[in-house]
Amino acid sequence: MIYSKNLTPLFYALCVLFVSCSYPLAEQPAVTSSQPPQSQLETSVAENLPKPAPKPAVVAPKITAIAAIVYDPRTGRIIYEKNARERRAVASTQKLLTALLAVEHGLNQTVTVPQAATTLEPSKLYLSAGTSYELSSLVEAMMIKSGNDVAYTIGHGIAGSNEAFIQQMNARAKSLGMYNSNFLNPHGLTATGQYSTAYDIALLASAAYRSDFIKSCMRKKESIFTYSDGRTKTLYNTNKLLGRVSFCDGMKTGTTRASGKCLVSSGTFNGKPRIVVVLGADSKENLWKDSEILLRWGMGN
Repeated sequence: MIYSKNLTPLFYALCVLFVSCSYPLAEQPAVTSSQPPQSQLETSVAENLPKPAPKPAVVAPKITAIAAIVYDPRTGRIIYEKNARERRAVASTQKLLTALLAVEHGLNQTVTVPQAATTLEPSKLYLSAGTSYELSSLVEAMMIKSGNDVAYTIGHGIAGSNEAFIQQMNARAKSLGMYNSNFLNPHGLTATGQYSTAYDIALLASAAYRSDFIKSCMRKKESIFTYSDGRTKTLYNTNKLLGRVSFCDGMKTGTTRASGKCLVSSGTFNGKPRIVVVLGADSKENLWKDSEILLRWGMGN
C-alpha cells in the first residue's frame, strides 16, 4: 500500500488523540476558596438588610363617656367598644325602635293623640288630646325634635295601647338580637327595670339605618311641623353633630338624669358606613366631642 507523505502528520496526530482518550484524566486538586457557601452568603446578606418598620398598633381614642361602641352596620364588626355590654338607661335613643316599628307598620295611617300623651315632660310638641296626625309626620317630628308626647302617640296609635306597644317593642328588639334590653315605654323616660346597652342600641341603629324614610328624617337639620289646626312650628334637630361632621347623617339624641347625655350617630364616607353609640357623657360638649372623635376615628378603621 502506498502512503502519501502529506498524510503522515495527520495520522500521527490521530494516534496521539486516540491514546489520550483511552486513559482517564488525572484527578485535579480541589479548588479552595476563601468565600463561604452560597447559602451562607444569602443568609449574611439577608441579616444585613434593613428590617421593615413594624406596623403601629391601632390606638383607640380616649373618651370620657361611660359606655360607647363603634359598629360597622354592613358586617357587624365591632371596631371599638367601652363597657358596651353594660346595662344602662339609654333615654330617647330607644325612640329609634319606636320609629322602626312605625315604618314597619305603615306610615300612611292616621293616629289620634291620647290624653296620656299630653302629660309627658319635658321634651314635647304640646299635641292636643283628640287631634289626629299622619304617622309619617309624627315620626319625622320625633326623630328631629324628640317629643315624648309624639312618641307615645305613635305607639298608642299603632298598637291600640301603651302596654300592647311595649310588647311589640320587646319582641322586635329580641328579633334584632337585643338580648340585654328591656323597654317599658316608647319614649325613653326613666322607668325602673328599663334598660339597654351600647351594643344593643348599635344593633337597633343598624336596622333603622336601613330604612330610607328614617334616614331622610334624621339627617334633616330642621323641619316644619304642621299642627292639626294649621299652625306651623320649625323644629331644629337636637343632634348637633350634623353641623360638626360633614359626613354625619343621623341619628338620635337622648338625655335623662339616669342615662346622662347620650347620642347615636351615623355617617358614611367613601361608601363606608359607621354607627357610633355614646352613653353616659357628663356634658353635652363632651357628648359631641366623644361622638365626633369616635365617628372620625371609626372611618379609618
